[in-house]
Amino acid sequence: MENDQSRPLFNATGGSGMSGSATQPLPQVASEVENEGLALGEIVAILLDYRWLIAAICLVALLLGLGWVLVAKPVYRADGLLQVEEKSSGVGSLKALQPLLGDDTTVSAEVEILSSRMILGRVVAKLKLDILALPRTFPLLGSAIARRYQGDEPNSPWPGLSRYAWGGERIQVDSLDVPQGALDQQHTLIAGESGAFEIFDQDEQLVLKGQAGTRASDQGYAIFVAQLKARPGTQFRLIKRSAEAAIGDLRRNYTVKERGKKSGVLELSLLGQEPDEIGRVLDDIQNTYVRQNVERRSAEAEKTLKFLETQLPALKTQLDSAEAAYNNYRQSRGSLDLNLETQGILKSLVDVENAAVLLQQERDELRQLFKPEHPRIEAVENKLQRLNERRKQFDADVARLPDTQQTVLRLARDVEVSNRLYTELLNTAQQLRVTKAGTVGDVRVIDVAAVARRPVGAGALAILGIALLLGLLLSMVVIWVLRSLRVVVEDPDIIESQLGLPVYATVPHSNTEVDLHRQARGGIGELLAVSYPEDDAVESLRGLRTTLHFALLDAQRNSLLITGSSPSLGKSFISKNLGAVLAQVDKRVVIVDADLRRGHLHKEFGVERALGVSEYVAGQASLEDVLKSTSVPMLSLVTTGQIPPNPSELLMHARFEMLLVELSARFDTVIVDAPPVLAVSDAAIIGRHVGATLMVARAGKHPIRELEQAVKRLHQAGVQVKGFVFNDLNVSRQNYRYGYKGYVYRYSYKN
Repeated sequence: MENDQSRPLFNATGGSGMSGSATQPLPQVASEVENEGLALGEIVAILLDYRWLIAAICLVALLLGLGWVLVAKPVYRADGLLQVEEKSSGVGSLKALQPLLGDDTTVSAEVEILSSRMILGRVVAKLKLDILALPRTFPLLGSAIARRYQGDEPNSPWPGLSRYAWGGERIQVDSLDVPQGALDQQHTLIAGESGAFEIFDQDEQLVLKGQAGTRASDQGYAIFVAQLKARPGTQFRLIKRSAEAAIGDLRRNYTVKERGKKSGVLELSLLGQEPDEIGRVLDDIQNTYVRQNVERRSAEAEKTLKFLETQLPALKTQLDSAEAAYNNYRQSRGSLDLNLETQGILKSLVDVENAAVLLQQERDELRQLFKPEHPRIEAVENKLQRLNERRKQFDADVARLPDTQQTVLRLARDVEVSNRLYTELLNTAQQLRVTKAGTVGDVRVIDVAAVARRPVGAGALAILGIALLLGLLLSMVVIWVLRSLRVVVEDPDIIESQLGLPVYATVPHSNTEVDLHRQARGGIGELLAVSYPEDDAVESLRGLRTTLHFALLDAQRNSLLITGSSPSLGKSFISKNLGAVLAQVDKRVVIVDADLRRGHLHKEFGVERALGVSEYVAGQASLEDVLKSTSVPMLSLVTTGQIPPNPSELLMHARFEMLLVELSARFDTVIVDAPPVLAVSDAAIIGRHVGATLMVARAGKHPIRELEQAVKRLHQAGVQVKGFVFNDLNVSRQNYRYGYKGYVYRYSYKN
């Protein structure tokens, strides 16, 4: 037989053969994928492709949101109002004492005081917020079940979970002392019979036993449980928090802010899961703050009063001595009266002395509060200096008087100054006593703590809406990640632009073929081209039939190899249905199942595998023996025959080439269904003996590099790929891809 390998199989215009293709270079591969961007239609199509993934993620998000609504404990908010007033004395006549009582406190300072450890620490100690005693509930679901239980007695436990609390449990711990090293550590209190209990540390060591209603102490622990109502074996979480930790927890949920600019009205709010508790805590914060403010005002008045009470006895003694000296001198000299000029000088001297003494007292008070460099102390010193200068002027006037008048004037001045100063201090002390008794402070409670009836934060519908939105966003991220990792070909234009090879047909996805394949498992299948000739996939194969008719006019052989880069691409589907549509135009067609490893076309047509390619190549059967008729007129089949142990060696035998030559002589078209190129070398061997080679690519199945490697491997074997058939294209998606160049339309007969 003439060796066809010695002559070219295709002329210069195209075709595939050994010698001609061996010298032709592989088509240039573009370096970059054409970047056209994503149109709106493309985005819609992608979302439709992943609609079930989006639905699943959104459903999971909704379920998680619903679980959060059911499990999460609601948070309530309590608020109250305080007014910071301008500081003033309790009695209007005491305004002169204002400098002694300090400056006005700014609102910002009061805000800091309200959040200070001084205030919050007192509240924590009074309300025992440093003691945490809570029932231990089953994770996630337990707290929701216990919160919704309405019975008076403890709820029945779930089987095998009796140590958890399921609702109705009560515990009240009035005092708890633990060793310093056990602060802020979780302990476990286990209820026993009739109010008995045991306490274990975090190492599960027993540290204390006790009875409700009785104080118990041991090993540095001391506790008084006022109330315990629970099933025996129920566990409670018991924690003694340090003052810093308890104050810190309170601060995290507590806010103070001024309502309105320079209004002096402070708004206090506290968040918590127990409405009654947060209302009680916020009320105590307000009352503690008001009480400390009153105590501070009262302490200032008391401090000044103590100072005055230490000065009054000395002034009284000084007054008595001055009066005695004045009276003795008048008796020794006879009755002496002061003239008008001397009386004027006396009055001025007394006023200066009284003012100087009051300024000295004020200076002493200020030195207890401020440093000597303070502006207020410096102002008092300046006043004293001016008074001393005036006193020197009066002393000069006194020096011009007669000796007797000078002595009388001096003694009268001492009496007058002492008397006036003593009277002033006595009145001041009395006024401070009244102030101390009537101190009301600079702040007042406008609104006591009120707890909102509804929980704060998002409601159930809002939470579900947020969960759904997050589910949508998450699904978009997942889709983006999947598509970023999935660098596969979904557009036949990429094959043409990247590999430089034509795509002869784009075969859309066929749900009918999927149903036929499912029904044919284990039995004889139906051909889509015969049973459903109006299917879109069949119409695309008719277009391929027309294209091949003109594309292969120059081919020297009428045989066509159909292969692909990897398994499960639909090669057999293309082969059998293309053979059927060719036979329907009165062409004699034969399909050769050359997949000697996994060939299954005999099942599709309902014939036996035996007596096929293997037997013919081995010389055990003739051409007539291996040719099998099918249910499709003009269409014949050559099966694989018995699966050989060496398929590649069998295909390289000269009798396989002889088989193709004889079939080409008897039939108009020979279609050879071959194994994948990258899996085995069979397709490269067969391609040297056929007129043309078509590769099948499946949408969304391969990266472009895989197709490139398959073409390159065939080229290295001397086989030139004629073009591609793009299989299983999602037509419904293309309806949204307005930018897609390979349009696929549905157009069928209509009655």
